[in-house]
Amino acid sequence: MRDGFKFVHRGHSPAEKPVSTECFGYGIAKKVNAFHRSFPGYEPTPLLNLKSLAGALGVKSLHVKDESKRFELNAFKVLGGSYAIGNYIANKLGMDISELDFERMTGSDIRSKLGEVTFVTATDGNHGRGVAWTANRLKQKCVVYMPKGSSLERLNNIRELGADASITDFNYDDAVRLANKGVAENGWILIQDTAWDGYEDIPRWIMQGYTTMGYEIINQLDGEIPTHIFLQAGVGAMAGAMTGFFSDYYKGDKKPVITILEPDKADCIFRTAAAADGKLHSVKGNMDSIMAGLCCGEPCTIGWEILRYYADNFVSVPDSIAAKGMRVLGNPLGGDARVISGESGACTTGFVAELMQNDSLKQIREQIGLTDESRILCISTEGDTDRVNYRNIVWDGLYPSF
Repeated sequence: MRDGFKFVHRGHSPAEKPVSTECFGYGIAKKVNAFHRSFPGYEPTPLLNLKSLAGALGVKSLHVKDESKRFELNAFKVLGGSYAIGNYIANKLGMDISELDFERMTGSDIRSKLGEVTFVTATDGNHGRGVAWTANRLKQKCVVYMPKGSSLERLNNIRELGADASITDFNYDDAVRLANKGVAENGWILIQDTAWDGYEDIPRWIMQGYTTMGYEIINQLDGEIPTHIFLQAGVGAMAGAMTGFFSDYYKGDKKPVITILEPDKADCIFRTAAAADGKLHSVKGNMDSIMAGLCCGEPCTIGWEILRYYADNFVSVPDSIAAKGMRVLGNPLGGDARVISGESGACTTGFVAELMQNDSLKQIREQIGLTDESRILCISTEGDTDRVNYRNIVWDGLYPSF
C-alpha cells in the first residue's frame, strides 16, 4: 500500500440503533433551500458530469458539484453560516425560519427588534467569509479569528466584507476557543460548526444549511442514483450533513457507499473511527496540510454521531492527493468542463483518480467496491480561494511552507 494512506472500513451491525437522519433529510433540505433562494444572486451551483474522466478512470460516471460558483464567494461555506444566522434571528424573535426570508431580515421592522449584533467565528477562510458576507448583508458586525499560517488573500477577502478579521498565533481549535471567549466577555454570538456539550443548536443549523447542496444534487442527477459518494471532512460538519441527507434520501439498498477523506496531518475523524472505542480522538499542535479548510483537530460531536452510523469508510490521505485532484479537475479530458478546485475541494476527486490508477491501492479500491459500474459523486467545496498557492501547486508542484 502506498505510504501516507490510512484506511478503515466501519461495519454496521443490524443490532445497532443509529441516530435519526431526519434533521438533515429532504424535508429540512427543502426548507433550507427556500431560505437560500430568497437571497439575491442565488443559483444552484453546477453538477458536472465528467464523462471523459469517468471513461479514463474506468467507472460508469463521475459527477462533481462545483461550489466555486456559490454566491460569488468561491466556496460552499456561506450556506451554513447564513442559515445559522437566520435561525438565530428567528429564534431570538420567536419566529420560525420559514417566516424569515432575506427581504424580511433586512427590513426595518426586524432590524429594530433585533438591534445591533456582533457575530464571531474562527476560520481558515471560507466559513469566516460566509459569516462576514451574511453579517454585511444584514448590516450587522462580525469578528473573525484565523489560525496561524492562514492565507493573506483569504484574510483580505474577509476584511473586504467589513469584518474585524485577524490571523492569530493559534491552531484552528484554539482559535475557536478564542472566539468563544468573546461570547463570555463581549456578548457576541458564536457561529461555529464545531459542537460540544451545551453548544449544539448553532452547529446543527450550520450543518442543515449545507443540505442545500444535497437538495440541488438530487434534482440535478435527474433520477440517477450514485453508488459511491466521497466527502471531505474537517470537523465533520459538512460530511455529517451530507451523509445524513443522502442516507435519509436513499434508503435501504439504494444507499450509496460513503467514504470520508481527511488530510493525514489533521485526521481526527479517521482516528475516531479507527479507535472505535466510543471516544472522540483529537489531533494536537500544528496541522500543516495544504488542505487548510480541513485542518481541524477536534471532531464535531453532531457530525460524528451521523458519520459513525452511516459512513462506510474513512481515509487519511497525503497532500499529494489534493494536488493531483487540483490538476485533474483543472485540465479536463475531451469535452469535460474545467473545474478550478482548491486544495480542500479537490481531494476527493484526486483520491478517486489515484485509487483507479494506482495498483498499490487495489486493496482499498476493492474494499470500497469501485468497479466499472460505479457511479461516483464528489463535491468540489472550494475554488482557488488562495490563488498564489493554487498556481504554485498546479504549475510548479510547490506546496506552501508553514
